[in-house]
Amino acid sequence: MVCFWSSARNTPFGTAAGFQSRTFCSMMGSKAYAWFVTASEFHTVQLGDGARISRLALAVHSAETDRRKPLIAFLLLTIVLGLAFLGIKFYEYHTKFEEHLVPGSSFSFEASLARPAEIFFSFYFAMTGMHALHMIIGIGLMTALIFQARRGRFSSFYYTPVELTGLYWHFVDIVWIFLFPLLYLLGRHL
Repeated sequence: MVCFWSSARNTPFGTAAGFQSRTFCSMMGSKAYAWFVTASEFHTVQLGDGARISRLALAVHSAETDRRKPLIAFLLLTIVLGLAFLGIKFYEYHTKFEEHLVPGSSFSFEASLARPAEIFFSFYFAMTGMHALHMIIGIGLMTALIFQARRGRFSSFYYTPVELTGLYWHFVDIVWIFLFPLLYLLGRHL
């Protein structure tokens, strides 16, 4: 896993971005966010996605082995990290909205590239919005699992809902693994 991304000032650990990245990378299997500032917007880059995968896998394992407290803790941790991801995504949407990069009548971009940019941002908002919607659904499912786990509903004999939610969450995560390079990295190298 790559654990940091240089900030705009090329000081990976000397800025808030470096500190954030170093903090998350120090936790085994967690996702690392690196933030860097350009002249007009605040970008977020998700570099390692181990938290969404491994924490929920540990929740499934906890359910399999009749360990209720770790099950609840791993579900909560997965929810918190998912909400952090959504918070960063909504901040990014807000920035794009303020810069008039949302397709429609108020879309504003350099004249020669306005039409291709509007098409790109149409796909960008559709794909990342659909991903965010599915993350919200997954967070709702995990919240329901927490309430059920607190009541002792899951055991080594019955943990199917935890396992199915884990599969759903992993699928949503795999979709992001394809969306991230497509939307954030591909244009930088063409």
